[in-house]
Amino acid sequence: MTTIVPTSEEDPFLAVVRFTSQLAWADAGPEAAEPEITRLCKEAEESIVAGKSLELATLMVTSAELVSSKISEKDLECTYTIICSLVKKVNSPEELLEIVKAISSKVAQQPSDKASLRLKILFNLYNLLDHPYARFQVYMKALTLAVDGKVTEYIVSSFKKIDNFLKEWNIDIKDQRELFLAIANVLKENKSLVKESLEFLTKYLATFSKEDAQVLDEAKEEAVRAVIEFVKASSIFQCDLLDLPAVAQLEKDAKYAPVYQLLKIFLTQRLNAYIEFQKANSDFLQSYELVDEDCVTKMRLLSLVDLASDESGKIPYASIKDTLEVHEEEVELWVVKAITAKLIDCKMDQMNQVVIVSRCSEREFGTKQWQSLRTKLANWRVKTNTFTLFYYKAYPESDSFVCFCRTTFQTS
Repeated sequence: MTTIVPTSEEDPFLAVVRFTSQLAWADAGPEAAEPEITRLCKEAEESIVAGKSLELATLMVTSAELVSSKISEKDLECTYTIICSLVKKVNSPEELLEIVKAISSKVAQQPSDKASLRLKILFNLYNLLDHPYARFQVYMKALTLAVDGKVTEYIVSSFKKIDNFLKEWNIDIKDQRELFLAIANVLKENKSLVKESLEFLTKYLATFSKEDAQVLDEAKEEAVRAVIEFVKASSIFQCDLLDLPAVAQLEKDAKYAPVYQLLKIFLTQRLNAYIEFQKANSDFLQSYELVDEDCVTKMRLLSLVDLASDESGKIPYASIKDTLEVHEEEVELWVVKAITAKLIDCKMDQMNQVVIVSRCSEREFGTKQWQSLRTKLANWRVKTNTFTLFYYKAYPESDSFVCFCRTTFQTS
């Protein structure tokens, strides 16, 4: 936390107003400058005496922004350190929120001028605050500044703590939507973080329920974006978009129905369904810059996963050849590609021309998959008098489950 150490008898807030106003009027000449400097300092002094913190904050940030391009980064940081410290002198939550809004809005207003420093100033302000919602407001301004100022690399690391932030801020669904969408937009700027961007976009879409009929429409464009991002991503083979109400609404939309149909193909069908779709909707695919060759490659891998889950652990080479529509000599190549993508674990029996699968990924993990897991647990219970029930947490990004609890039962 920043500590202000006075170096003169003058109030530090008044000193900031004097410093910035002198710089602002430096080129006007003494006759014009002195009355204005005196006026501004008098206004600041009156606000200090009357305890009008919001008026003082507004005056200081306005003055600081007028000269922000004229002073060094060090001087600007020192100026804002004093301005931000004003929040420690406010007792009213309502006034605090207004002051925080006034300061953070001004800091984020000129993203092209010292963007990384401005981001640092916002984080300094964040650390001075104890009010949870005020912290949320500052964080949202930091996200906007990071995108507009093209300094997203300085804020991405904080996304790992979002779950902790949400507990601290205790914000409502509307604010959560705003947060998740803002983070998804930040991550979108970095092509190497497509998976993370889609994750937060999915979280945004998941905040909408069927009961939100009046606001579902506002999620339509982002639902389309999420589907297209998933289809385009060459390294993402699983998502939970299909059953989300915000995405499901696309199915009956005159404009976006093909988007939903495409998602359904990628999550539940095989290559032949995509080829039929492509023939009938080539213009649609081009409008979203979807490359047919890339889509075919992804659908072949997903179709192979589908085969692995259907063939009771063994897939004949002939089935792979026919389903993936490849030459016989390419079968093993596609199996290796699926292994490399961590979609399946298997062995190839070249003598018997079969692939023996020990594990395969799920294209989506929804109600159907949970029911299947429940059935398997029930079957294990029937087979033995003593059984151990394992509780798992799913990690879709790594196609794995981690056991976090184990309970042993004795049945009669």
